[in-house]
Amino acid sequence: MKLFSFIAIIAFFTFSHAKSQDEQYKDLNISGRLLDSDKQPVLFASVALYSSGDSALIGGVTSDENGNFHVPVEKGNYFLKITYLALSEKIIPNLAVNEFNINLGVISMKADAKVLQEVTVKGEKSQMELQLDKRVFNVGKDLSNIGSNASDILNNMPSVTVDVDGNVALRGSGNVRILIDGKQSGMVGMNPAEALRQIPGDLIESIEIITNPSSRYDAEGEVGILNIVMKKNVSYGLNGSFTATAGYPSNFGASFNINYRRKKVNLIASYGNVYREGPGRGTSRQEYNSADTSFVYEQYNKRNRGGYSNNFMVGMDYFLNNRNTITGTVSFRDSRNTNNTTLEYRDFDFNNNLTKTVIRTENEKEPRTNFEAALNYIKTFERKGQSLAFTAKYILSDETEAARFNENIEGEQTAIVQRSFNTEDEKNLLFQLDYIHPFGKNGKFETGLKSSIRLLDNDFSVHQQNQALNWIIIPEFDNRLAYNEKIHAGYLMASNEFGKFFLQAGLRGEYSDILTELKKTNITNHRKYFNLFPSLHLSYKLEDMQTVQLSYSYRLSRPGFRDLLPFSNFSDSRVFRSGNPLLRPEYTHSFEAGQLLNMEKGSLLSSVYYRHRLGVVENITSVDSTGFTRITPVNLSTGDSYGFEFNLTYDPFAWWKWTANANVFRSINEGTYQDKILKSDTYSWTSRLSSKVTLFRNIDLQSSFNYRAPRKTTQGKDLAQYWIDLGLSRDILKGRGTITASVRDLFNSRKQRRIVENAGYYSKSEFQWRARQFLVTFSYRLNRSKQNEKEESNDDGGGES
Repeated sequence: MKLFSFIAIIAFFTFSHAKSQDEQYKDLNISGRLLDSDKQPVLFASVALYSSGDSALIGGVTSDENGNFHVPVEKGNYFLKITYLALSEKIIPNLAVNEFNINLGVISMKADAKVLQEVTVKGEKSQMELQLDKRVFNVGKDLSNIGSNASDILNNMPSVTVDVDGNVALRGSGNVRILIDGKQSGMVGMNPAEALRQIPGDLIESIEIITNPSSRYDAEGEVGILNIVMKKNVSYGLNGSFTATAGYPSNFGASFNINYRRKKVNLIASYGNVYREGPGRGTSRQEYNSADTSFVYEQYNKRNRGGYSNNFMVGMDYFLNNRNTITGTVSFRDSRNTNNTTLEYRDFDFNNNLTKTVIRTENEKEPRTNFEAALNYIKTFERKGQSLAFTAKYILSDETEAARFNENIEGEQTAIVQRSFNTEDEKNLLFQLDYIHPFGKNGKFETGLKSSIRLLDNDFSVHQQNQALNWIIIPEFDNRLAYNEKIHAGYLMASNEFGKFFLQAGLRGEYSDILTELKKTNITNHRKYFNLFPSLHLSYKLEDMQTVQLSYSYRLSRPGFRDLLPFSNFSDSRVFRSGNPLLRPEYTHSFEAGQLLNMEKGSLLSSVYYRHRLGVVENITSVDSTGFTRITPVNLSTGDSYGFEFNLTYDPFAWWKWTANANVFRSINEGTYQDKILKSDTYSWTSRLSSKVTLFRNIDLQSSFNYRAPRKTTQGKDLAQYWIDLGLSRDILKGRGTITASVRDLFNSRKQRRIVENAGYYSKSEFQWRARQFLVTFSYRLNRSKQNEKEESNDDGGGES
């Protein structure tokens, strides 16, 4: 009730303020039509109205799609200033407004040679931008991202890795928070690995990497936050972009992103459709020798995971006036995936003689839907930097995995027939209020409240067919998990500049109420806890070209939904991955120091970091006497990580751009499991080198090399990975269209290789999720040339934090 009253008060104040703003304008106006030297309308030119007495800015508009403009005025004396890129500025003096409108008729605007020259050499938006607490990467600048999906794009980000199962890690840690447009989203809620593959990359504007988030962000995410910013236009008139992609192995898609703005209303819509197949293969060898049992077997697997997905979003911005905006959006995603897998087990004795061959096949169907509705209200005040924002979001997700398995021994007639069902339903309700109040010259206070309620229901069962062809439930693989999560948070932050120093300090409090219940076995785990999470950011400007930053944050990582599930899937009858309903959160102290050096032809961002973690969750592999392997996450250890990271951009010539990044780190983990000490001390690194050459002004050629060094774990090690991507693009249709051809993983070398050793158990595996891929993409910009997009991207006029 209090929340409803608060919203009602905001609504009353907003509409009252809007009415008072509108009443100040009379019916008088100055109008005209803008044409260029070719007699074509000048679209979206800036028409500013100034007072003749003191040259004070009174107001302004932009010309519409026909070049027309109408400036509302009161009685008085004015002059107009009309500006547009590549055209000479036009000033119309001595406009005396009495009792009648003024129609200036056709106004001709001529090209400005000097401006045209400046436009030609004007630099485009950098692929990386550094802000106080985050790095922003504009993904469209990387040709290998065109025609791909969100998972592929993240895999190209510095310090971000995506394994063959789609799990995302930042600086070597998988405890990273993934947001969409700065907010949690059901699109990546229940199954992030698969969901990211369903988001078309053509709908993504940028990726924000936040390694030490301030208190305005959720404390969730031990190593930081990855924020995926979706494309959204607010330009006047009808604008948009259209993209079509075709590739091999099968990868076909189309998407559009459009907006239509007139005066106070901006309509937005985006849609992406993708059909994709991902053929993969792998091998492994398992050896186990103990007093109770011993076995040796090799596994060969082939799979093809594919299907289609549709992503649709429609919304509207309503500009009540210059200071109040209401935005409503509705998004829907529907996908239908299939997963066909063949596993071949070859059993050997310890003399390496083949004793038995077992074939297991899986046919899985996986429909998934996601619905989201969001309402946002933003109010800015007369004082620069003062704002109030309110967000409400409702999320409804549904996912079902239905699989059928057939397993038989070569040479025998009998077969094992099984099926599994895994349904996952989610409801999520979120409210958030943020307020910024400036003080002094450059200082500001920030405060906010947030509440989220998340309800998840998972029903999992495995059935086996008996000789009478009846389905019998396997008891140890039958349960239902109910997960209820309520998190209430509030934060307070302050920041200010002191000469060359900038200081930002904040404190966030979060109350967590989480209930996990296994319905069929009556196991309940109810946790309630309150934590305070401080953050501190310092920066010092050494000189115009150099800045130093220091930061600290305290964070936690709650177990993910999949980590709590007692079941995952039943594809492999000998290796089973299960969750742990008793997992506790991890806590992390994170420190970072960085330096940004701007050079004449590039920039270098270098940083060192340290993280101390408590209750580190690691996957533990155990084997029973039958040879059945179980992989389960447990709160195993404490951990310390040290690292050095750099991002270098260097442009030796205007037509040649280099980017390089590397993350070198040491990770130490130590803990006890079943009275055994497990520890690891590893040095490793990840790196990426990219070169982009522009030929004949409209052809771009890019190549990139990625390398991930070996890494030790508490039960073995991950071996090295490397791959090369190539891309070629050309602008056509006077800059409104672009054709791009690319190949990902040129040498088909991106494979996950892993060794696990534990008390008589040895496993070596190699797996490739998707083979080398070729892509061709065509993009067309409606009422927007490529140059327009560069200019708008360089404009700092808005966007969500």
